[in-house]
Amino acid sequence: MGISDMIARFINEVLEGEDGCCELQRSELATRFGCVPSQINYVISTRFSPEHGYQVESRRGGNGFIRIRKVRVDARCLMMHTVNTIGDSVDLRTARALLSNLLDAEALEEETARLMLVAMGEGALGFLPRELQNQARAGIFKQMLIQLLSAQS
Repeated sequence: MGISDMIARFINEVLEGEDGCCELQRSELATRFGCVPSQINYVISTRFSPEHGYQVESRRGGNGFIRIRKVRVDARCLMMHTVNTIGDSVDLRTARALLSNLLDAEALEEETARLMLVAMGEGALGFLPRELQNQARAGIFKQMLIQLLSAQS
């Protein structure tokens, strides 16, 4: 297991123990894991982003901190938020993260998420140039979520 995985696992454990919100010291984490503070920044920006369902507040300096909060919203609200987050273009990595967040929140069933990922993946969109793939993926993703939302009404 890599250092990033260990840091992410530790932060997740702290979040679970603190009811979804924690405040951490970047320098203390770096010392604990024997890494540079920028490694902590990397883990937080890649694993605890809004796309993954987290809200992060950070203050640098001597008394600086990182506050991480797991965002809890109902499934319908989360799907609507995801539609708005996608924008005009979304890469496959971000689409996977957004789907994972929807799954974790139980807003989607696993089979539905797998089908959506296949429809937005390289196999389905690989014939398009990369910039058009991301635009097509965004359109497909949003339309699928909107259809799911309207079916729930």
